[in-house]
Amino acid sequence: MQPIKLMTFLLTCLLVLPMASVAETQSTDIVVRAKSKDAKFIGTSMGGAMVRIRDAESGEILAEGLTEGSTGNTDLIMKEPHRRHQSIAEGAAAFRASLELSEPVFVTVEVLAPYIKKQARVAAQTQVWLVPGKHLDGEGLVVEIPGLVVDVLSPQTHRYTALADAPFEVRANVVMMCGCPISDGGLWDGSKMEVAALVKKDGRDFANIPLSLADTNTFTGELKPDSPGVYQVLIYAHDPRTGNTGVDRVSFIVR
Repeated sequence: MQPIKLMTFLLTCLLVLPMASVAETQSTDIVVRAKSKDAKFIGTSMGGAMVRIRDAESGEILAEGLTEGSTGNTDLIMKEPHRRHQSIAEGAAAFRASLELSEPVFVTVEVLAPYIKKQARVAAQTQVWLVPGKHLDGEGLVVEIPGLVVDVLSPQTHRYTALADAPFEVRANVVMMCGCPISDGGLWDGSKMEVAALVKKDGRDFANIPLSLADTNTFTGELKPDSPGVYQVLIYAHDPRTGNTGVDRVSFIVR
């Protein structure tokens, strides 16, 4: 090889080698948790929270999966005062991923929770920089999920019934987004929440029925149709202290 070409080759190697070392990837751990507003963490008992980590620029999904684990320590989360840098996530549900990064990346973290409760599912997201080898672990990234889970238990969907069978019971199950129980005078006090059924008949407003707490998580009331028709029932639960709100809907037919 000619001296000039040899020198050019060696210089090229010297330039390429540092670039190659910079481009080496490093494992970077990230922990993501979904925390119900005014309650605990969303985990396996509620089907988990779906977490998707995307490259914010390209939209590429870098990791995704469900949070797994328990709702966490009630005393630590809800009762004890918190100090700066004190973790409240001991034993709580989380999604964990290890990304191979060669350079800092700005990511969007999307959380859908509670994942199996479609009518109650909330989408929340945040963004954060990840630097190769700099782990976001421990308590990790905590994303707050507002709302309440409402399930209409009665009347049943598309039920056909006779006007002579009226009045009809209106019954709903209401829990926190983490599944934590709502009871009379409890930590999550149902007596201080507003739960009601908004009823339409054949598309027109018919009645507004307050529901009262009958048992843990269960609110009931009574619907008195005045004539046959298609009745639509929307039940909402609202906590004025936090703004947490949830809704479920059903329709049935009175002959």
